[in-house]
Amino acid sequence: MVNRPIMLNRIVSLAVALALPLGAAVTPVQADTRFDESQKQEIRNIVRDYLIKNPEVIVEAIQEMRRRDEAAKEAATGKAIAENRDALLRNAADPVGGNRKGTATVVEFFDYNCGWCKRAYPHMLAAAKADGNVRIVFKEYPILAPSSRLAARAALAAAKQGKYREMHDRLMRHRGALNEAKIMAVAAQAGLDIPKLKADMAAREIEAAIDANLQLAERLGIRGTPAFVIGGKVIPGMMRARQYPAELARARKECAARNATVC
Repeated sequence: MVNRPIMLNRIVSLAVALALPLGAAVTPVQADTRFDESQKQEIRNIVRDYLIKNPEVIVEAIQEMRRRDEAAKEAATGKAIAENRDALLRNAADPVGGNRKGTATVVEFFDYNCGWCKRAYPHMLAAAKADGNVRIVFKEYPILAPSSRLAARAALAAAKQGKYREMHDRLMRHRGALNEAKIMAVAAQAGLDIPKLKADMAAREIEAAIDANLQLAERLGIRGTPAFVIGGKVIPGMMRARQYPAELARARKECAARNATVC
């Protein structure tokens, strides 16, 4: 017979893996060779009986498993941000807005065909204006359609005429799907020299800047738009203005702990 009081805690921790075929994803557990088949069956019976009488244990175990998974993901993301901090904050190819000497930076990965990016845009601007000390790094991340990359190239090329923000702002406020004609119409409205813009769009460094952003997003585990990096945290999805103060405060605290000059 198995000594039940001694084994119960260990058995319960292995319950989902050893006993009930509940269909939930579990971490594989290596078989314990100290037990023969009859003992293993008795363990299963003990576990089954215990869990039927205490089903909340399964919920608690799944919740704990999810908590550990989230903690592991956050740790991995934090490590990736630390390893790629220069690419996030100091890449000369990235347009920068807000207060260029701000004490906290919001890095945004976006796509001009992304409706949620367009909804998030005024919230980001409002939060930066209210704070007054926020630096914004714009990361062109064209993943939704071929026209997304065309628009990203046009925006970065507009920077060569000193009009990135004008082009970016108009593309963000544009409603409906983009195509080349619409992108050029937006560029004309922004006061750009269209022949020069088209020539600059073909520049090798613009394609390289976009590819670098795609690779950086992959390293950070970013899969969709919009996505924001503030301090040591990736925040996927739309952010509203009211969410920024707490995130900026956290980032500034992290920055002070690192004695960093660019945060």
